[in-house]
Amino acid sequence: MTDQPTTDDIIGIGFGPANLSLAIALQDAMRDGTVRPSLRFLERQQSFGWHRAMMLPGADMQISFVKDLVSLRDPTSPFSFINYLHVKGRLNAFLNLKTFNPSRIEYNDYLAWAADHFSDIVAYGETVEAVEPETRDGRLAAFVIAARDADGTIRRRRCRHLVMAAGGDPAIPSPFASLREDPRLIHSSWYLPGIAAALGPPRLDGGQLRILVVGAGQSAVEIATDAGERYPRALVDLAIRGPALKPADDSPFVNEIFDPAAVDRVHDAPETVRADLLAAHRATNYAVVDADLIQSFYATLYDQEVRGETRYRLRRGTHVTALSSDADGLHATLYDEVAGTEETQSYAAVICATGYERAAVPAALDPLRPFMSSETVDRHYRLPLGPCEPRVSLHLQGVSEPSHGLTETLLSILPIRAEAIAQTILADEQAARAAIRPAMGAR
Repeated sequence: MTDQPTTDDIIGIGFGPANLSLAIALQDAMRDGTVRPSLRFLERQQSFGWHRAMMLPGADMQISFVKDLVSLRDPTSPFSFINYLHVKGRLNAFLNLKTFNPSRIEYNDYLAWAADHFSDIVAYGETVEAVEPETRDGRLAAFVIAARDADGTIRRRRCRHLVMAAGGDPAIPSPFASLREDPRLIHSSWYLPGIAAALGPPRLDGGQLRILVVGAGQSAVEIATDAGERYPRALVDLAIRGPALKPADDSPFVNEIFDPAAVDRVHDAPETVRADLLAAHRATNYAVVDADLIQSFYATLYDQEVRGETRYRLRRGTHVTALSSDADGLHATLYDEVAGTEETQSYAAVICATGYERAAVPAALDPLRPFMSSETVDRHYRLPLGPCEPRVSLHLQGVSEPSHGLTETLLSILPIRAEAIAQTILADEQAARAAIRPAMGAR
């Protein structure tokens, strides 16, 4: 363990798209301003990667490339997706595709390309275990971050401004919880390496190999399709609670919920109205599937009916009430709510496409709770703290859907949120440093 923590003015925990967009916004703002605080990010992955485990063949982005890391804030930025294509020599070829939705693999490459520009200020392979307060005369004066590297060494770092964007935790339904450590139980967040570890490489054998996918959203249908293609003789069940797969509503008026202005509308509304707004727009993001993927999956089910075979089954109105394991596989108890029947089926792998959980305040920040005035961030994503010194702030990204709307966990307005956080931090730094100069001159 390091004895004396190194100090940076700003530290970001996590270096996914949210804090990457923030790094760009801070760089831009500091280039044009007089305040240039030091900056560092901590990332638990060994290198940059965005949803690596879901880089499935043929999977496209569900948002326009214009909603990249910068364009909504500054369309002229060299970090735009358009400039990435230009640098890579693919701009004309991409235009010939006549699409706004690049492949997921290409978008991940774009993000990694942007992240490479900040490699000197990112500490990869460091997992943050706790954030502790440093006090001065009973006031919060700084944050001390304890992070463990790949060798198990604890490194301590110190900062005045902390921005946490660590992402969500995989949501594992309660019937599955006791088997979290079983490699045959897989969450979508580790699907590709998980399925390879559980079933081995893609192969043509395995006649009675059975796979269960649980979930009714985009990831669930993508995984069910991919698993069947990866293991061409496997039998794949997709269990959904509802009566049918539902299409995502991406019509223009509904899609305005993802506009930057929608954050103000949601945030400024009374709490009960905010809840109603979120509920009314759930069909844009939760337990829904792109219409073209629904059409393709339906065609697959119809084609196998014509052929007289059953490799894929859509198990409607069905949920898993229990899951057990032995050497022969995972044994799921499936309850059909419509028929009122229950059966137990054995599977070689069970995949949970069940989303993520996000605490209002991540557990790593628990030591700071005595200094929190509230667990809800303000309009600029800053968590109220007190008592604390002027040059201290704590911002959270990706956990404030109840107060800021459905964009909070998505890519839709990353550059707008990043600019709000960057400007708030730099304004604090500007004011604090301006206050120091007269005091020093009076000596």
